[in-house]
Amino acid sequence: MSKIVLLAESGSDLPPSLARAQGIYLVPMHVTMGGRTLDDGTFPPEEICHYYNQTGELPKTSGCAPEDFTQIFEKIRSEHPGCQILHLAYSAVTTVSYQSARIAAQELDYVTSIDTQHVSAGQGLILLEMARYLREYPAATMEQAVAKAEALSRKTRMCFVPDDLEYLRAGGRVSNVVALGGRLLSLHPCIEILDGRLLAKKKYRGKLEKVVPALIREYTQRENLDKRQITFVYSAGLPDPVRFKAELTAKLCGFGKIDWIKTGCVITTHGGPSCFGIAGFAQE
Repeated sequence: MSKIVLLAESGSDLPPSLARAQGIYLVPMHVTMGGRTLDDGTFPPEEICHYYNQTGELPKTSGCAPEDFTQIFEKIRSEHPGCQILHLAYSAVTTVSYQSARIAAQELDYVTSIDTQHVSAGQGLILLEMARYLREYPAATMEQAVAKAEALSRKTRMCFVPDDLEYLRAGGRVSNVVALGGRLLSLHPCIEILDGRLLAKKKYRGKLEKVVPALIREYTQRENLDKRQITFVYSAGLPDPVRFKAELTAKLCGFGKIDWIKTGCVITTHGGPSCFGIAGFAQE
């Protein structure tokens, strides 16, 4: 039976050290600042915020190109001869990465790509659970692994709230009027990942120290998240008191293991500093 190796984009926000420990390979997405295009993960996300504060210009993000996948496919096969590669892709409606992988793998019978319809920590959760599954079932076929990954994708839930709407405004995702209104009224829209798309849902009002506990209580109950584990995702600058309130609320709600994942450069570019999000699995 051929070994199955997992692959995903850096936008899954798995720390490289954790990905390596789990046997997961990451292919970089890209960020352009001024005339420089850099690989996501090769510089701290705080530089995104510094660049925007200094220039007023929001960096641009781009997905993985076919050449990026060609290189990583060759690297994986050189390190794991004869293996099969399962690419658990970043939401295909948000980036070209999934299509790039399919182009790069046209002549390769050892690569399978599926659209997880998730981004950031949602995609990362699927990867970590798939790594656990493959350790537990090392003889799993590609068909079985795909079925498992698709089942995990269907029950993964993720949402986040930005601290303010400035980065969404700068990126053209909300209007100047909406951003100004959000700032004046201290509104935080809850962005949910639904069918691969990022959709603004309920708006919360107030400071993050008030918003975050309310979001945890309401979202986890509505989505019936598995209380054995919950993952919080955050971007650079999230205040420690907000983190403390998040952990306290999760414990009061009955959650066991609490993990934190920091957003990389791509997600930080879209959401800005001090974002807070929730990722978990819905109970069946």
